[in-house]
Amino acid sequence: MANISIKDVPDAWAEALRQRAARNHRSLQGELMAIIEAALVNAVPIVPVPTPGSQDVVVGYGAGGYPIGRKGWKTVEQVAAELKAKYPNGPVLGQPLGVDIIREDRDSR
Repeated sequence: MANISIKDVPDAWAEALRQRAARNHRSLQGELMAIIEAALVNAVPIVPVPTPGSQDVVVGYGAGGYPIGRKGWKTVEQVAAELKAKYPNGPVLGQPLGVDIIREDRDSR
């Protein structure tokens, strides 16, 4: 886990935080963690701006609110269109289909 340090906290703020922690029956560390957690739960996720030329796409958020990104993903429709353009007559004749290869491998066990 990371450590975070805040410098030059005014004395009045530090004392107010200590009192708040005591009211909530927490340590100062526990109170600060509760404040940060509440802020993150209610925060609007920040989507990173892709750099020019990149194809970064945020597809979700993981533990701690970190973005999960994927590079260069295509939609199913894009892949299907590319395959149809590459193989306009469908699968190559005389070659087994992928499903047949998988079945044969599975049945040989």
